[in-house]
Amino acid sequence: MSLTLRTDFGCTEAIIDDDCGLKRFYEVANILSDDLEIRFTQKQDDFDTLTWNFLYKSHILTLHYNIYTGISIYPFKFREAPRKDNDAVVEVANFLENKLLVHRARRFVS
Repeated sequence: MSLTLRTDFGCTEAIIDDDCGLKRFYEVANILSDDLEIRFTQKQDDFDTLTWNFLYKSHILTLHYNIYTGISIYPFKFREAPRKDNDAVVEVANFLENKLLVHRARRFVS
């Protein structure tokens, strides 16, 4: 996994995994829940897209999954997000990148 940050939509979007399935989305959601004690406050599940909002250090962020584009995190306020919300996206993404690398390494060792 290699973290990709982009600002194409006027906010910082962290691409967590651009080629994955729903199982990977739930793995990421569980890591956020277990390790960062995040609670998802609003869940919208559609046929090919999941959009789950959560609070991280007083910033409302969105964990997003789409079968075509993969998993990403971005500020809930999207284009209107203040700089600190965008910084929080980067912080969560860096945490996930490290955590997912450890998970992958354990899987190969086992």
